Amino acid sequence: MIHLLQADTPTRETFWLIGPIGEAVFYYLAVVTLLVFGALAYRRFARYAQGSEDSFARLDELGTRVVRAAKIVGSNEQQFNRDFVGGLMHAFIFWGFLTLFIGTTILAIDMDIYQKVTAAFGTKQSFFEGAFYLSYSLVMDAMGLLFVVGLGVALYRRYVTRNERLWDRHTGVEDAYLVWMLFLLGVGGYLVEGIRILGTGFPAFETVSFVGWFVADVFEIAGVTESMARSVYPVAWWSHALLAFVFIASIPLGKPFHMISSFANVVTRDEKAGVRLPRVPDDASPDEIGASDIDDFSWKQLLDHDACTKCGRCSSVCPAKASGRPLDPRNVILDLKQYRMDLDAGRTEEQPIIADGGTSVIDSETMDSCMACMACMDACPVDIEHVTQFTEMNRRLTESGQMEETVQEAMMNVFQNGNTFGDPERKRPDWVDDLDFEVPDAREESVEYLWYVGDYPSYDERNQQIAKSLATLFHHADVSYGILYDDEQNDGNDVRRVGEEGLYEMLVEDNVALFEECEFDHIVCTDPHSYNTFKNEYPEFGWNENGEIDVSHYTQVVQELVPRLGLSGTELDYTVTYHDPCHLGRFNDEYEAPRALVRETGCDLHEMPRNRANSFCCGGGGGGLWMDLEEETKPSEERLREALEDTDAGSAVEKFVVACPMCMTMYEDGRKTGGFEAEIEIVGLSELLAEAVTTDSAVAASDNASSATPADD
Repeated sequence: MIHLLQADTPTRETFWLIGPIGEAVFYYLAVVTLLVFGALAYRRFARYAQGSEDSFARLDELGTRVVRAAKIVGSNEQQFNRDFVGGLMHAFIFWGFLTLFIGTTILAIDMDIYQKVTAAFGTKQSFFEGAFYLSYSLVMDAMGLLFVVGLGVALYRRYVTRNERLWDRHTGVEDAYLVWMLFLLGVGGYLVEGIRILGTGFPAFETVSFVGWFVADVFEIAGVTESMARSVYPVAWWSHALLAFVFIASIPLGKPFHMISSFANVVTRDEKAGVRLPRVPDDASPDEIGASDIDDFSWKQLLDHDACTKCGRCSSVCPAKASGRPLDPRNVILDLKQYRMDLDAGRTEEQPIIADGGTSVIDSETMDSCMACMACMDACPVDIEHVTQFTEMNRRLTESGQMEETVQEAMMNVFQNGNTFGDPERKRPDWVDDLDFEVPDAREESVEYLWYVGDYPSYDERNQQIAKSLATLFHHADVSYGILYDDEQNDGNDVRRVGEEGLYEMLVEDNVALFEECEFDHIVCTDPHSYNTFKNEYPEFGWNENGEIDVSHYTQVVQELVPRLGLSGTELDYTVTYHDPCHLGRFNDEYEAPRALVRETGCDLHEMPRNRANSFCCGGGGGGLWMDLEEETKPSEERLREALEDTDAGSAVEKFVVACPMCMTMYEDGRKTGGFEAEIEIVGLSELLAEAVTTDSAVAASDNASSATPADD
């Protein structure tokens, strides 16, 4: 047998020194392992069928979905987001594991199919030899090494540097089991290979297995002889095989299952999850709205729970958690998962999913803390849809009368007066009285742009300056536009995100009826929240389903109007930073239009470290604007600190530019409570542009006057 292994044709015998009885036992254990794995995996997936139906098509164009998911998972692109080392580590582990799995499959095809089929036709053959074997051995050793290195980095980050986001109350045995089992399997494979190479007398062609050859050299230096290697090889081989069988059989029982569930989760993701929320069924009774028990969550949401890898990326970017609010997105997902598993196993009694006081899986204050900013979803590498689940729990609180008191007051104001302030509808357009030009009425004339002003620019004194500035820009650009005056109502975006679905649907119906009475080509919104719900959610209710009406944020429209505004790019010389609103940036991928406009004014723009998709929420979304929650540090205060201390301009930053009325309100408050009033000014982008336009106009007027001739006089 030794002679055969050292023949001129490079190959190796898989069951070397194991014998026919050992080979039969191996196949028996392999079949048992696969049966156990299959049964447990089926039970895991069958459990999802007990969840409710999902509102969105998750399996349409399945082939396209699988290809797209393969690209996302294969490239590890989401793992590199905000953590290059973590991404590289996971890429090594993923591609190393995948290569070893493919290599094992190739070996099985050769042994169990190809050799047996060719033997049946009279000549037993194997492709596991020669150049193929050498290439196979080189690739397997190289990728296996990356696998072990990646796992070594994972162990170092977990147990030596103790990466903070990897440790919390859900960290336990299954986390250690996964990483240590994979590490032992990777290292064990090289130990078995090294013993085999030493025991077969170092065949020259085995140098391509450079890691195994190195291990064999180490054993030889340590005094292990060829005969000793042959005697210990069966023990090492069986130890490695049994460890692999145990791991494979246990995959559906714990964290290793994410290797399957995470891919399934990416395949079935909704690209607009959170941007648009699931509708409540038309025939649902009040007791059926929201999540009252675990099976009220859809099958996709139950899959979300199992897809969680406990990486903590969602928690590390959550502004609510950073500010000291009682919300950790990871813990919410894992608490729901643990409750389901404990309930199914009979380890706990049934209890409400969420309640304000008393025993429940999730406490109401936890959900009150959510800002619906979607930072958690953006950071999640496996596309868990946190916000949709949080909304289901908020709906249950609303339907059971457990909504936070100040939010209830805001909802009553909307119901009675069409705005969150509770002010009379007739006062909505009062801000136009201070302008020296008329603002057209879109109810009375056909316009190109129907301008939806919004609650805060209409009623809040500070934000009225935003509306006046934007009106100035439209007037200066000679745009055909108009507003709805006192018929305008709240758009409903944040009404929906605090769980008031019934009120939201009422607002949709009223607003759509008003839109249909007017003649216009485009809708332009002051507020990114309005922009988001008109663009992404109203079509779900039958309005603008085909997108024939363009919905834009004002920054997108004004960017197109720049040539008509006459800006030269030198009007202002402030040093500024810009804050990306969640609903404009993360929700709708608009990052460049506001920045282009800032530069058009001549201002010197400096980015905060957390910008674009990584922007840090102001704290006003998801009803946060209406709540008074206990916080260690307000998100707005932290963001202003970042602007003054972490940009490359530092304290030289003069103005903090916002493009969202809610952000304006939150940052003006944070400027006062954080003690930043003397250090930085909060300014709306429309205000900055209006200042540049009026400055440019004044300069032009001065130039014309100075160049006037006597005849002109």
